[in-house]
Amino acid sequence: MSTGPAILDPARSRLLNTLGLFAVAAVLLFALLDQILYRDLPCPLCILQRVGFCGVGLGLALNLRFGARPSHYAVAILSAMAGALVSVRQVLLHIVPGTGSYGDALLGLHFYSWALLLYVVIIGGCAVLLMFDRQFDVPSPDARPSGTLAMAALVLMAALTFVNGISTVLECGAGLCPDDPTGYELLPAHPATP
Repeated sequence: MSTGPAILDPARSRLLNTLGLFAVAAVLLFALLDQILYRDLPCPLCILQRVGFCGVGLGLALNLRFGARPSHYAVAILSAMAGALVSVRQVLLHIVPGTGSYGDALLGLHFYSWALLLYVVIIGGCAVLLMFDRQFDVPSPDARPSGTLAMAALVLMAALTFVNGISTVLECGAGLCPDDPTGYELLPAHPATP
Protein backbone atom coordinates (compact mmCIF):
# COMPACT_ATOMS: atom_id res chain seq x y z
CA MET A 1 0.00 0.00 0.00
CA SER A 2 1.32 3.42 -0.97
CA THR A 3 1.85 6.21 1.47
CA GLY A 4 1.03 9.86 1.06
CA PRO A 5 -1.98 12.10 1.17
CA ALA A 6 -5.27 10.52 0.11
CA ILE A 7 -6.26 13.71 -1.69
CA LEU A 8 -5.23 12.37 -5.10
CA ASP A 9 -6.51 8.85 -5.72
CA PRO A 10 -6.37 7.18 -9.16
CA ALA A 11 -9.80 8.54 -10.20
CA ARG A 12 -8.89 12.14 -9.35
CA SER A 13 -5.50 11.69 -11.01
CA ARG A 14 -7.25 10.51 -14.15
CA LEU A 15 -9.51 13.56 -14.10
CA LEU A 16 -6.57 15.95 -13.61
CA ASN A 17 -4.64 14.28 -16.43
CA THR A 18 -7.71 14.54 -18.66
CA LEU A 19 -8.10 18.24 -17.91
CA GLY A 20 -4.38 18.75 -18.46
CA LEU A 21 -4.57 16.99 -21.80
CA PHE A 22 -7.47 19.24 -22.84
CA ALA A 23 -5.40 22.28 -21.81
CA VAL A 24 -2.40 21.18 -23.89
CA ALA A 25 -4.74 20.44 -26.81
CA ALA A 26 -6.18 23.96 -26.44
CA VAL A 27 -2.68 25.44 -26.76
CA LEU A 28 -2.04 23.47 -29.95
CA LEU A 29 -5.49 24.32 -31.32
CA PHE A 30 -4.99 28.03 -30.65
CA ALA A 31 -1.60 28.01 -32.42
CA LEU A 32 -3.06 26.10 -35.36
CA LEU A 33 -6.04 28.44 -35.66
CA ASP A 34 -3.70 31.45 -35.58
CA GLN A 35 -1.68 29.84 -38.36
CA ILE A 36 -4.72 29.13 -40.54
CA LEU A 37 -6.93 32.15 -39.87
CA TYR A 38 -4.24 34.83 -39.69
CA ARG A 39 -1.69 33.14 -41.97
CA ASP A 40 0.92 33.40 -39.24
CA LEU A 41 3.21 30.54 -40.23
CA PRO A 42 5.34 29.04 -37.46
CA CYS A 43 9.11 29.40 -37.66
CA PRO A 44 11.33 26.35 -36.99
CA LEU A 45 11.60 27.24 -33.28
CA CYS A 46 7.81 27.62 -33.08
CA ILE A 47 7.42 24.17 -34.62
CA LEU A 48 9.81 22.71 -32.04
CA GLN A 49 7.77 24.33 -29.26
CA ARG A 50 4.67 22.64 -30.66
CA VAL A 51 6.57 19.34 -30.60
CA GLY A 52 7.29 19.98 -26.91
CA PHE A 53 3.56 20.40 -26.23
CA CYS A 54 2.87 17.18 -28.16
CA GLY A 55 5.41 15.43 -25.92
CA VAL A 56 3.69 16.79 -22.81
CA GLY A 57 0.42 15.51 -24.25
CA LEU A 58 2.01 12.10 -24.77
CA GLY A 59 3.01 11.88 -21.11
CA LEU A 60 -0.50 12.80 -19.97
CA ALA A 61 -2.05 10.44 -22.53
CA LEU A 62 0.09 7.57 -21.19
CA ASN A 63 -1.30 8.31 -17.73
CA LEU A 64 -4.83 8.11 -19.10
CA ARG A 65 -4.30 4.98 -21.12
CA PHE A 66 -2.14 2.92 -18.76
CA GLY A 67 -2.66 4.55 -15.36
CA ALA A 68 -0.56 7.17 -13.63
CA ARG A 69 3.14 6.35 -13.45
CA PRO A 70 6.15 8.45 -12.48
CA SER A 71 7.73 7.58 -15.84
CA HIS A 72 4.74 9.09 -17.68
CA TYR A 73 5.12 12.31 -15.71
CA ALA A 74 8.82 12.18 -16.59
CA VAL A 75 7.92 12.16 -20.30
CA ALA A 76 5.78 15.26 -19.75
CA ILE A 77 8.45 17.02 -17.67
CA LEU A 78 11.29 16.24 -20.09
CA SER A 79 9.18 17.37 -23.05
CA ALA A 80 8.31 20.59 -21.22
CA MET A 81 11.97 21.15 -20.39
CA ALA A 82 12.96 20.70 -24.04
CA GLY A 83 10.17 23.03 -25.16
CA ALA A 84 11.17 25.58 -22.53
CA LEU A 85 14.77 25.55 -23.77
CA VAL A 86 13.56 26.26 -27.30
CA SER A 87 11.30 29.03 -25.98
CA VAL A 88 14.17 30.59 -24.04
CA ARG A 89 16.29 30.50 -27.20
CA GLN A 90 13.59 32.34 -29.13
CA VAL A 91 13.03 34.89 -26.35
CA LEU A 92 16.78 35.58 -26.28
CA LEU A 93 16.84 36.04 -30.07
CA HIS A 94 14.26 38.81 -29.81
CA ILE A 95 15.17 40.42 -26.48
CA VAL A 96 17.90 42.63 -27.92
CA PRO A 97 16.52 46.08 -28.79
CA GLY A 98 16.07 46.59 -32.51
CA THR A 99 15.95 42.91 -33.40
CA GLY A 100 12.17 42.88 -33.71
CA SER A 101 10.00 39.92 -32.85
CA TYR A 102 8.39 37.01 -34.59
CA GLY A 103 4.66 36.59 -34.98
CA ASP A 104 1.74 38.27 -33.32
CA ALA A 105 1.46 39.21 -29.66
CA LEU A 106 -1.34 38.04 -27.38
CA LEU A 107 -2.05 40.20 -24.32
CA GLY A 108 1.33 41.87 -24.74
CA LEU A 109 3.41 38.70 -25.01
CA HIS A 110 4.48 36.80 -28.09
CA PHE A 111 3.58 33.13 -28.41
CA TYR A 112 7.12 31.99 -27.56
CA SER A 113 6.96 33.93 -24.28
CA TRP A 114 3.58 32.37 -23.48
CA ALA A 115 5.01 28.95 -24.35
CA LEU A 116 7.84 29.47 -21.85
CA LEU A 117 5.38 30.42 -19.11
CA LEU A 118 3.18 27.42 -19.88
CA TYR A 119 6.14 25.05 -19.87
CA VAL A 120 7.18 26.32 -16.42
CA VAL A 121 3.60 25.75 -15.18
CA ILE A 122 3.58 22.24 -16.67
CA ILE A 123 6.91 21.32 -15.06
CA GLY A 124 5.76 22.63 -11.69
CA GLY A 125 2.34 21.00 -11.98
CA CYS A 126 3.78 17.59 -12.85
CA ALA A 127 6.32 17.86 -10.03
CA VAL A 128 3.54 18.61 -7.54
CA LEU A 129 1.45 15.70 -8.83
CA LEU A 130 4.40 13.37 -8.31
CA MET A 131 4.21 14.04 -4.57
CA PHE A 132 0.89 12.15 -4.30
CA ASP A 133 1.69 8.43 -4.15
CA ARG A 134 -1.90 7.15 -3.89
CA GLN A 135 -2.57 7.98 -7.53
CA PHE A 136 -0.20 5.16 -8.47
CA ASP A 137 -2.36 2.55 -6.70
CA VAL A 138 -4.24 0.19 -8.97
CA PRO A 139 -7.90 1.21 -8.75
CA SER A 140 -10.60 -1.34 -8.19
CA PRO A 141 -12.64 -1.99 -11.36
CA ASP A 142 -15.77 -0.38 -9.94
CA ALA A 143 -13.83 2.76 -8.85
CA ARG A 144 -12.71 3.73 -12.37
CA PRO A 145 -14.70 6.65 -13.74
CA SER A 146 -16.24 6.61 -17.18
CA GLY A 147 -13.60 7.01 -19.84
CA THR A 148 -15.68 9.11 -22.25
CA LEU A 149 -14.09 12.42 -21.28
CA ALA A 150 -10.62 10.88 -21.24
CA MET A 151 -11.22 9.28 -24.64
CA ALA A 152 -12.34 12.64 -26.06
CA ALA A 153 -9.13 14.25 -24.77
CA LEU A 154 -7.02 11.46 -26.28
CA VAL A 155 -8.72 11.69 -29.67
CA LEU A 156 -8.49 15.49 -29.73
CA MET A 157 -4.80 15.44 -28.84
CA ALA A 158 -4.03 12.76 -31.42
CA ALA A 159 -5.90 14.69 -34.11
CA LEU A 160 -4.13 17.96 -33.30
CA THR A 161 -0.74 16.24 -33.28
CA PHE A 162 -1.50 14.72 -36.69
CA VAL A 163 -2.75 18.01 -38.18
CA ASN A 164 0.28 19.88 -36.86
CA GLY A 165 2.52 17.24 -38.45
CA ILE A 166 0.76 17.58 -41.80
CA SER A 167 0.98 21.37 -41.53
CA THR A 168 4.73 21.16 -40.92
CA VAL A 169 5.24 18.92 -43.95
CA LEU A 170 3.19 21.29 -46.11
CA GLU A 171 5.17 24.28 -44.85
CA CYS A 172 8.66 22.79 -44.98
CA GLY A 173 8.44 20.11 -47.64
CA ALA A 174 11.22 17.54 -47.52
CA GLY A 175 13.92 20.04 -46.58
CA LEU A 176 14.71 22.36 -43.73
CA CYS A 177 12.04 24.78 -42.63
CA PRO A 178 12.73 28.39 -43.63
CA ASP A 179 13.71 30.76 -40.82
CA ASP A 180 11.09 33.31 -41.88
CA PRO A 181 8.43 31.35 -43.77
CA THR A 182 6.33 33.22 -46.33
CA GLY A 183 4.28 30.34 -47.66
CA TYR A 184 3.77 26.61 -47.79
CA GLU A 185 6.52 24.81 -49.68
CA LEU A 186 4.13 22.16 -50.98
CA LEU A 187 1.31 24.66 -51.67
CA PRO A 188 3.10 27.42 -53.61
CA ALA A 189 -0.21 28.92 -54.81
CA HIS A 190 -1.20 29.72 -51.21
CA PRO A 191 1.21 32.34 -49.78
CA ALA A 192 1.17 33.02 -46.07
CA THR A 193 0.64 36.74 -46.37
CA PRO A 194 -2.10 38.33 -48.49
